[in-house]
Amino acid sequence: MDNTLVDAPTISRLKWRCRRGLLENDLFVERFFRRHESTLTVGQVEGLQLLMDLADNDLLDLLLARKDPEGTLDQPVVREVLAQMRQPG
Repeated sequence: MDNTLVDAPTISRLKWRCRRGLLENDLFVERFFRRHESTLTVGQVEGLQLLMDLADNDLLDLLLARKDPEGTLDQPVVREVLAQMRQPG
């Protein structure tokens, strides 16, 4: 996993990419960025992008721990980002 920090323009584009159709997902994403924006690494961005490729309901199932990552999502970087996103309040 690449631990290089991500620059501000990349984070700005990523935030736009992470906008979701379900408010519940947006709340998880906003909290994630509030906590981790200044320390995001290239590897974490890759994991986040994989999660953002999901349909809204599938993403929500992962965020609420109704399901665990499977297939191409069953990677340490995805699990790391998912754990960060699941951290309570």
